Amino acid sequence: MDRSYQLNGPPIKIGYSLSLTGPLASNGKTARLAHQIWAESVNRRGGLLGRNVQMICVDDETNPKLVAGIYQHLLDEEKVDLVIGGYGDNSVAPAMPVIIERNRYLVALMALAVNASFRYENYFVMIPTGPRPSEALTEGFFSVAASQSPKPE
Repeated sequence: MDRSYQLNGPPIKIGYSLSLTGPLASNGKTARLAHQIWAESVNRRGGLLGRNVQMICVDDETNPKLVAGIYQHLLDEEKVDLVIGGYGDNSVAPAMPVIIERNRYLVALMALAVNASFRYENYFVMIPTGPRPSEALTEGFFSVAASQSPKPE
């Protein structure tokens, strides 16, 4: 990361795990690149709250058994200010007990089902479905149904 710009105070540390190796590595590497581009762009424009952003990403190796330990490390040793979730239910659900125990916020991507059982009020999920998420998630099903003959009832 280019550190040629100087801001006030220590960086805001954002920690997370992604699958950088293993079967889901292509998704994880793409997400990590997007995070790096975002952080560099934010820092060039003055950071967040006048502070640089530092992304701390740890490879979960596409192994859900590693996720809880990664989030313990990020919170307890790296002392991150914010944790974000990985990509999907399998990489987010194992982090939830750690997040809940420490009463932290968690923003996750595409992990819609995770909070159904935890019901944690500080859990937020994002899904890239555009400006009409309800329609985007169902329009394919309705298009297929409309094209069937006889039409479903």
